[in-house]
Amino acid sequence: MPSTDTDQSSQSTSNGNGQTVLNYEETLMYGKYKNTLGAFAKEAALKLRAQSLLVKQEKTPLHEPTSPTKTTKCKAAYLRFKEWFLYHLGGDYIFLLFLGISMALLSFAMDYSIHACQKAHYYLYRELKGYVFLQYLTWVGFPLIFITFSVGFVHIVSPQAVGSGIPEMKTIMRGVVLKEYLTLRVLVAKMVGLVASLGSRLPIGKEGPFVHIASIVATLLNDIFAMCKARSKTAGYRNEMLAAACAVGVACNFAAPIGGVLFSIEVTATYFAVRDYWRGFFGAVCGAFMFRLLAVWHNEEETITALFKTNFRLQFPYDLQEFIGFTAIGIICGFAGALFVYIHRLIVNFHRDHDFIKSCLSRSRFIYPALVSIIISSITFPGGLGQFMAGELTLKEAVDTLFDNKTWNKLGYIDESDVLTDIQEGWQHPTVNIYITLMIFIVLHFAMTAFAITLPVPAGVFMPVFVIGAAFGRLVGETMSALYPQGFVGMGGQVFRIVPGGYAVVGAASLSGAVTHTVSTAVIVFELTGQISHILPVMIAVLISNLIAQRLQLSIYDSIIEIKELPYLPDIIRGKRKLKKILVEDFMLRNVKFLTLTSTYRDVKSTLALCSAKSLPIVKSADDMVLIGSIPRHSLQLALTERMTDWPTSSSHSPTKSAIKEETNVALKEVLTDAGSSSGKNGAITMHSAEADLKDVSPVVVLEKPGTSGSKILENEILDSIVDFQECKLDPAPFQIVEKTSIHMVHSMFSLLGVTRAYVTSIGRLVGLVTINELRTAIEAVSSKRKKKQKEKKKVIHKAKYGTRSEQLTFFALQQEDSEETEHDDY
Repeated sequence: MPSTDTDQSSQSTSNGNGQTVLNYEETLMYGKYKNTLGAFAKEAALKLRAQSLLVKQEKTPLHEPTSPTKTTKCKAAYLRFKEWFLYHLGGDYIFLLFLGISMALLSFAMDYSIHACQKAHYYLYRELKGYVFLQYLTWVGFPLIFITFSVGFVHIVSPQAVGSGIPEMKTIMRGVVLKEYLTLRVLVAKMVGLVASLGSRLPIGKEGPFVHIASIVATLLNDIFAMCKARSKTAGYRNEMLAAACAVGVACNFAAPIGGVLFSIEVTATYFAVRDYWRGFFGAVCGAFMFRLLAVWHNEEETITALFKTNFRLQFPYDLQEFIGFTAIGIICGFAGALFVYIHRLIVNFHRDHDFIKSCLSRSRFIYPALVSIIISSITFPGGLGQFMAGELTLKEAVDTLFDNKTWNKLGYIDESDVLTDIQEGWQHPTVNIYITLMIFIVLHFAMTAFAITLPVPAGVFMPVFVIGAAFGRLVGETMSALYPQGFVGMGGQVFRIVPGGYAVVGAASLSGAVTHTVSTAVIVFELTGQISHILPVMIAVLISNLIAQRLQLSIYDSIIEIKELPYLPDIIRGKRKLKKILVEDFMLRNVKFLTLTSTYRDVKSTLALCSAKSLPIVKSADDMVLIGSIPRHSLQLALTERMTDWPTSSSHSPTKSAIKEETNVALKEVLTDAGSSSGKNGAITMHSAEADLKDVSPVVVLEKPGTSGSKILENEILDSIVDFQECKLDPAPFQIVEKTSIHMVHSMFSLLGVTRAYVTSIGRLVGLVTINELRTAIEAVSSKRKKKQKEKKKVIHKAKYGTRSEQLTFFALQQEDSEETEHDDY
């Protein structure tokens, strides 16, 4: 390397001692900067200390003592406490405490209002005893008024309050933005509509809508607490608080904090972050404790107890032979839960598909709710069919009686205790035994609930299904007690009779778990009853019912998501080789609108007009397409607006007041003062009205009139200038995937990370875009193709049995092809 030696020799010389001395000074910039900064810092510190001493001497009089007084100490302590309180006010514990207390207050107030409405309804019915026709009019007219009021109020205030609310929250927790479902208007409509619909005595639940209410309250509180804590403004933190709010909503309904947390995780989250676990528990415990404490303060309870307290026998709660009945409850409830979801979808699709019914119902939104209300009220009328199905009882009263720990047999009790009391009048009938009464109650309530939750009012499904399951469990328990009237012999030869109330608990957990596809209903019934004596039968029955229901139908919440066509990502069908072959390049968007580092404001304006995406990618140039990052749409709109409003001013002369008024009336009617104007971000100018500015200051500068030739030239110059993307909120690391990624992997990443869009790159170059819509469409296409193939297979099977020889050969070939495709892969 001769050139290197020459360079080194030209830059060095030798001294007299034979040592080489460099001709250039070493650039030890860090050391020089450090020494200079240290000396400068010491000098500046001395100056500041001297200035502070001078200021302190000027402010402190000679006759005042230099030591702080009690007033100054108190003032300093107050300021420190204020700073500490404002800092910790935005903390998670304070937020969750406020959320739990506020939701407990709302739940108790709503329960009180609902109970007052139901009590007034029954009071009017009892006061008209002896007048059957007037009793019927009262029994039917009262719910009719309440339901029609709820329908009208919800439609006027906020139609988003219709339904359960859990499907919408499940979609929001998935990452989809549905801001219209979390507003104050929806909260008012949800609360008022729910009180009216539940006060009508129709088989409608409160739990689902109250989860939605808790989420809205959490969103509103988060906006308030955002003033104290900046982290509350982030989307990730809001999702964490919404996850806790769903748990609080369930806990404030049943006073079940553990079951509420688990239930909210199962029904709203695809993947749950463990860091949110303590938030849900803390908020749920605060809400449940306050909810039951309010009952004690209102003299409804003597102390904090379970909502449906039971006294099941603990010494010998059940015999091993009774597991046959518990297993039968789980199997039948699994099929019944799938049937309930199917019937609900069938009713909704029937209304949508038949033109005559659709046209009749579209004429007035009150026709269908009024018709359903009249039919259900007529069925439950105590003077008619209601006397055979405990029509006088509300849902809560029905659960109280069905969880009774004594055995009903021929309208009486068989129990170990000496005190024999009559069962509640609702289940008694002089000519019909308890088995027929329970059967009529189960069948009719099953159908009525399926119709009631299709009404355009706030309506939940958990509690009505819970009651139906309890009635079915009670029926099985009473049947077992009839088969074994003497009970079972335990240790020591003691005889223990069957407890049908335990079967009711098992049935309630099984059917509600089958409809919602949750296992946490087992925990909820333990907290509701205050006992865990039947923990094994409940868990076994719930697992069996879930296994059957998940094989047959979607959960009621996923079914409503499909009915409403909410933008939710469905579950992918695993174990198919054909799905593994589907890659991102097969369904991604290729024509992606983008900006470059040399894009002008005109390009930004045209791109925003042509594209409605929430963010736009930034590439290095249109030739290499190397992805630099992405910018949110609102950031680009703000930059464009600020640049366009930053108009240059005209000549600096000072016109008269009349001239300014005439000029502003013709043009913008706004002027900018030199002394009174204020600047926003990036030099954006704040305008004031002409008359207000003319009263105080002068001179003024008149803005250029838009539309003139000068303004057109200036506008073109602004639009043709290059955008400074450093002033925008550039995301340098947007979510990216490669085009060879499988649909399985994309679905897992979208579900786990909660993202809704991903850029597709190839060696760093932007080649496409995948959003949640494209992914959902691809999955649905595969599912629909699979269903279509199954239908064709059924037709071929039918032809294979009764067709020709060629059709039978076609059937065997198709069967062999399906057996190859159904082999499970290693994914």
